[in-house]
Amino acid sequence: MLAVILAVVVFVGWRWWHNHPPYGPEALAIKSSLTFVSQEEAQAALGENAPASNGRDQLVLGRISWRTPPKPLDGGYFAIFLIDKRVNRKVGSFIASSPRQSASSPRQEAISVGNAGVENKIPERYPWLQGAGDVKEGNTWWSYGSRLAVFDGDASPLTFVARFPYLEGPQREAVRAATAPVAISDLLLALVYMGSDGQVYWAQRLQG
Repeated sequence: MLAVILAVVVFVGWRWWHNHPPYGPEALAIKSSLTFVSQEEAQAALGENAPASNGRDQLVLGRISWRTPPKPLDGGYFAIFLIDKRVNRKVGSFIASSPRQSASSPRQEAISVGNAGVENKIPERYPWLQGAGDVKEGNTWWSYGSRLAVFDGDASPLTFVARFPYLEGPQREAVRAATAPVAISDLLLALVYMGSDGQVYWAQRLQG
């Protein structure tokens, strides 16, 4: 019986340690901003790799900066979400640059765009981030839109441009990601610290 109790105590202690964040968001002193920009302003911020606009699309320029983390990410990453709160959908794509990954010389290990199944844990813990997970339609879960993953804690300041395409009719339904028209007040910008084993350490609302 004593061995069983000891094993339970050890497991509970390990689980607490495993899921305990190395530091909180206050250690990073995160600053951020969101603003609409023209095609020319997007190109000035990101260079020739800035997303193209058809004239009715909307481009949102985001800037996020943070202090160097007190501990390295060690296989974890910062997940950055830009979500249209009206429909709980992520933006379709980002173009981003930072001192660690410039628009002209990208480094895949510093920043990437995409999704990860482990991020479905985020809305389970933070209901206000419901749009960070997959979308259930019938008996099937679908992944729509993208997020930025930052694997280098020194990739600050980070600049990105997100495109909200203007679509009508069947096209709008087919895309399933956030679309124009949208207001800045409709947008939620959040940074989530994910551990190397898929732990959701914490989430910080930056805008919206």
